[in-house]
Amino acid sequence: MVWDMNGGGYPTGWKLIDEGGPSGEGRAPAFDVERARLLHQHGLGESQCTSALVKHINASLDIVWSLVRRFDEPQRYKPFVKRCVMREGGLEVGSIREIEVASGLPATSSVEQLERLDDNEHIIGFCKLNGDHRLPNYSSILTLHEDEIDERPGTTVVESFVVDVPDGNTEEETCCFVEQLIKCNLRSLANICEQLPHQ
Repeated sequence: MVWDMNGGGYPTGWKLIDEGGPSGEGRAPAFDVERARLLHQHGLGESQCTSALVKHINASLDIVWSLVRRFDEPQRYKPFVKRCVMREGGLEVGSIREIEVASGLPATSSVEQLERLDDNEHIIGFCKLNGDHRLPNYSSILTLHEDEIDERPGTTVVESFVVDVPDGNTEEETCCFVEQLIKCNLRSLANICEQLPHQ
């Protein structure tokens, strides 16, 4: 489940994956939330929606970052990515990849550009340029934050997005669809990282 954690220490509208409940009893953040909020500010245009999701992972930041920074290999943890081919560049800002989407989604392909990659601050951002999908003008930012979970090194992942609301859909429907995709991705990321040897 995803709960809105307004009052649980997170910015209004941020949602915590797999923890807490509607009364906001999830674990309080153990990182600089204000700094994270500033990193996840999106310019919201007319007929657009935005949201941010938070996932705690029982693995070190280095382990988690080694997966999410690989713009050229999103299939390593994103279950709906069937194949990825780099069309321009590699891991530098401006690189372009073409994604083949697994069956079961209302999409077949997506051409995406790396907008930000910061190995020091652990930030990665990309946007969708074109392709056969229902997410026009989609832009995403993902940040990692060192944490301590069950007295062991852990990582808090924050992923936010902004996207146009397609004709025939409501803002709520669009946000809910994207949030479900991100939830699947971050749960998969957590499962993979938590099975890797701790560093």
